[in-house]
Amino acid sequence: MFLFHWPILFLALPLPWLLRALLPAAHSRNAGCLYAPFAIQLTATSGHGHQRLLQWRWWILLLIWLLLIVTAARPQWLGEPIRVQESGRSLMLAIDASGSMATTDLDPAKKELSRLEVVKQLAGDFIARRYGDRIGLILFGSNAYLQAPLTFDRSTVKTLLEQTMVGVAGRETAIGNALGLAIKRLRNAPKGKGVLILMTDGANTAGIVSPRRAAEFAASQGLRVYTIGVGAAAVSMSSLPSTPVINPAADLDETLLQYIAEKTGGRYFRATDKEQLRQIYRLLDKLEPVVGGADIVRPVTELYPWPLGLALLFSFALSARPLRG
Repeated sequence: MFLFHWPILFLALPLPWLLRALLPAAHSRNAGCLYAPFAIQLTATSGHGHQRLLQWRWWILLLIWLLLIVTAARPQWLGEPIRVQESGRSLMLAIDASGSMATTDLDPAKKELSRLEVVKQLAGDFIARRYGDRIGLILFGSNAYLQAPLTFDRSTVKTLLEQTMVGVAGRETAIGNALGLAIKRLRNAPKGKGVLILMTDGANTAGIVSPRRAAEFAASQGLRVYTIGVGAAAVSMSSLPSTPVINPAADLDETLLQYIAEKTGGRYFRATDKEQLRQIYRLLDKLEPVVGGADIVRPVTELYPWPLGLALLFSFALSARPLRG
């Protein structure tokens, strides 16, 4: 469908004629100081051709003016209607990228995969399913950094997550700073529509923001925080009572993660392997469903560069030989 965004501007089409009729005529400057009879005779013999050239130039000026009016009216082509599903939810993911995320204990089938690699796979699938949500990404280690602001471009957020490396944000864990940064980015979300999913394998060992104070502030802003603690379960070396126990998730502060989730109306999840983490993301899909309202949009293609370009070309042609009356 073709249309003009501002068709009212066509009312300016007769403006040059109105100005010519309303404004006083310019004073004649034809009086010369040198009498040259041969010049008068030359003008008389070439007057007919000059008048025809003058007439064509006025038509070009009229065409340029018309093209400029068409440009100002902003011609557009509207494409076919597209149904866009929107839940209105703003969902931020805060992913721990500290040094401990290099541990390889979540996927027994592929022991070479680190915790971060497993999280990248499953969180990437989760992002791809969140059609209609605005998604953002925060990476935290010794400090917290915004990797992707809230956006409907899920593929870009997923790509940025896939490019994440262990230690990119530092070797320690600043849970409080991650919470604070997420609150800052979600504070303009409609009440009840701001959601943070925070995943870590450790305790708060860095940063200047208290995680508990940040959780209290998040609750006052109406933000829900779901926390996920990752790390394999404790394993005994043998069945003997005195055998030492190996706990890969010894540094995980579950008490803090439970407090953050309960304070903000979210839930705490514990993932000891890849399959459990997969189920957690599936459960989050149910707790925060993507189905919401829908909107109808039509893609718009701007066409004004075409008449504007033609007007410019005709102007160049006209300026090659100045108009003389």
